[in-house]
Amino acid sequence: MTSQQTISGLYAVTPDIPDTNELLRVVRLALQGGARVLQYRNKTANAVLKLAQAQALRQLTREFKTTFIVNDDAQLAAQVAADGVHLGGEDGSVAKARALLGNQKIIGVSCYNVPSLAQEAVKQGADYVAFGAFFVSSVKPGAVKADVAMLQTVRHELSVPIVAIGGITQLNGKALVDAGADALAVISALFEAPDIELAAHEFSTLFSRT
Repeated sequence: MTSQQTISGLYAVTPDIPDTNELLRVVRLALQGGARVLQYRNKTANAVLKLAQAQALRQLTREFKTTFIVNDDAQLAAQVAADGVHLGGEDGSVAKARALLGNQKIIGVSCYNVPSLAQEAVKQGADYVAFGAFFVSSVKPGAVKADVAMLQTVRHELSVPIVAIGGITQLNGKALVDAGADALAVISALFEAPDIELAAHEFSTLFSRT
């Protein structure tokens, strides 16, 4: 499977939940609702908890045949046989992650609002790139801002899948899909929704209308 096939649709990013059973409960709802990609991201857990949660999520995503990405940590991605890793600006090079994970795994790179970062990441072998924040994000309130016009421009310049992130909701997400985003990365509007499964379904329908 190529990254074009696996990085598309609703890209669910986990909230920081220390209770693994509760994490699995809410993620299962998101997957039932149609999330196509799951990224395990936990900025507060220690290494032992991260490993346990990542292993449990790997098993759950296999059940749903969902692409499983680990945030920041290529070593952890390798440990749990994740489908890939997502690298931020401080998380090491594509080359190091590729050497650790091999050619069959997916490597994504955060490019914020800088198209040249994306072009360089693709040259280095990234399988997809992410831009944002497009809207005000409660998770990263100080994040750099990206705009829809930039997304439209890079869509014509890049052949890899593009993920949009940052304050995305069911109401504002359609504009990003129309501008060329292959996937929408969502935390709060999904996992803080009163009905997570319904929210996931609503996000997923944004793609079926294009």
